[in-house]
Amino acid sequence: MTSVPAPRATSLKDFQKAGWSDGDYTSVAGSTVIASEQLMETLDLRPGSRVLDAACGSGNATIAAARRFAQVTGLDFSPAMLEAARRRLEVERVDAALVEGDVERLPFDDGEFDVVVSAFGAMFAPDQKRTAAELLRVCRPGGRIGLACWTENGALGELFRIMSTYIPPTPGVPNPTDWGDPESLRALFGDGVVEIRSVPRDFVFRYRSPEHWMEHFRSNFGPTRMTFSVLSKNRAAALERDLVAMWHERNRATDGCLVAPVEYLEAVLVKAE
Repeated sequence: MTSVPAPRATSLKDFQKAGWSDGDYTSVAGSTVIASEQLMETLDLRPGSRVLDAACGSGNATIAAARRFAQVTGLDFSPAMLEAARRRLEVERVDAALVEGDVERLPFDDGEFDVVVSAFGAMFAPDQKRTAAELLRVCRPGGRIGLACWTENGALGELFRIMSTYIPPTPGVPNPTDWGDPESLRALFGDGVVEIRSVPRDFVFRYRSPEHWMEHFRSNFGPTRMTFSVLSKNRAAALERDLVAMWHERNRATDGCLVAPVEYLEAVLVKAE
């Protein structure tokens, strides 16, 4: 195997792993399945392609690629996420290898994959430059990197801003939504890519109400659960009010339901030969 940089053991990484492992991420990630399916169609993924899903979570993009008969490997640093992905693969009756590992230190050879994808995953790694370099390293020359990432001005970008007023971001750690900006992607990947094609897309959150969204995310989404767990009762109540108010403002439904577009950037990067 090609040598890779030594891992960066940080309390932040441990905190992230605990947060993403908590709750029931699969019940939340179901709303974003459409983005992974769209990404595979944009990539025009071919059967037999060697595909890495980096920071695969509970397997949305892994399953989308496997449905197209690619040779898929899903990688995540959370054993709980990988177990959820394993169960879903069995139900879907598709095949993929699942590997525990860190996107900042991928345990694969240089150029091992034809296509590297990440749907709302790699963007959360603390070291963005190292993560981009690792995605490039394991992609073959002329291969492609497909990304789906939240944007700064979309609903999730606003959600992150609201939450950061209650739990300030770690100093020196870039904003994850930088991955949702084409110019930031160019800076991250540099001369390692010869082409970046990107388009902003929406999918739609559909819940019984903004309050139902809040209940669902507070109960099931690990990072939200962890944030609320460290706030005082009064601060937690204030955060809940702010998040519910945000969804009321973005809601396009008039019947009490929540029907709210959520913007993300879909990008395909072509690695230099």
